[in-house]
Amino acid sequence: MHEHDVEAHGQAHEAPATPAPRAADAPDLGLLRVLRDDGSADPATDPGLSPHVLLRAYREMKRVRLIDTRMMLLQRQGRIHFAGECRGQEATPIATGLVLERDDWVFPALRESAIMLVRGFPLKSYIAQYFGNAGDVLKGRQMPSHMSGRAVNQVAWSSCMATQLPHAVGAAWAAKMRKDRSVVVGFVGDGGTSEPDFHNALNFAGVFKVPCVLVCQNNHWAISVPAAKQTASPTFAVKGRAYGVPSVRVDGNDVLAVHRVVGDAVARARSGGGPTFIEAVTYRMGAHSSSDDPTRYRSQEEVDTWAQRDPIVRLRRHLVHRGLLDEAEEGALEDGLMAEIGAAIQEVEALGPPARETLFDDVYAELPWHLAEQRAEVLGNRPYGGSQGGGGH
Repeated sequence: MHEHDVEAHGQAHEAPATPAPRAADAPDLGLLRVLRDDGSADPATDPGLSPHVLLRAYREMKRVRLIDTRMMLLQRQGRIHFAGECRGQEATPIATGLVLERDDWVFPALRESAIMLVRGFPLKSYIAQYFGNAGDVLKGRQMPSHMSGRAVNQVAWSSCMATQLPHAVGAAWAAKMRKDRSVVVGFVGDGGTSEPDFHNALNFAGVFKVPCVLVCQNNHWAISVPAAKQTASPTFAVKGRAYGVPSVRVDGNDVLAVHRVVGDAVARARSGGGPTFIEAVTYRMGAHSSSDDPTRYRSQEEVDTWAQRDPIVRLRRHLVHRGLLDEAEEGALEDGLMAEIGAAIQEVEALGPPARETLFDDVYAELPWHLAEQRAEVLGNRPYGGSQGGGGH
């Protein structure tokens, strides 16, 4: 285990007078890591992932980084309206996606959409959500970067912070009552921990011991509010103590460490052990969204410091260290991903808007008479019942 520096990796408080606790002694105050600076893995914490899983994780992390880069460019060109990238935070969603089983559920926040791709959601449908066109399974009804898909059990979320956490805990409670083995994972940012929903969710999860994993991606900035002004607690993970929820603090830029921590938490939940709260310490290297200018509230020096801890660079260093990746393979991978993403964008952007009659889909299990009349009118047919007034109402 490695001791950690609260100043460097947690909230920007003054350094404590006593040595920081190790993750083994206080997992909600320590910082669990696997990857070392030279690319090797600490054998005491290494989850022992196979070469196949490591290479899959790298491919998925590279893919979402390239997608984000393209989407931000498209937004600047006026071809889509909004984008929220997860640059610098790829390790947590990718590791989570690799851990989960088919029947598990995900309640994301802004920077976890890529879990869908890891779990098999089609790339074209994913990109179509940015455009909100006929290829979008959400039928253009949701804000871009708010992806969801029933095919992979990923639930839509709201820009109102932390509202998804009570939903995640409620879904986990339902799973427990039904005695199925599904686990629910809910995400929140460091800013969302100041919302009542966060506390309600942790309290309910702790009391009813539901099979859920709640993950806080502490990226140090709630838009322009730094973590030091968000809480006086030494870590966000320690907040779980008040609710009786076991909590762990992990290096969120170390995909092996995140895989281990989330994997252990999911296994614990699935076996009936109850909830876990995880703080993944990471950093948002880009803007909060395409509507944000981070140069107004943080220094380039800070960004440059965290860029040296880029999760993709760290995993690449590990793969090279183990002889699993070389320069030629890296180039071929990037070329292949760029071609895949480019082809998907070209095909999706050529699609038209959602059909007008889809306005009436997914609203009621059985369409009521007044909407049936309106749908018929949209389709250019006479209202059912043979008269403008409808049939017998």
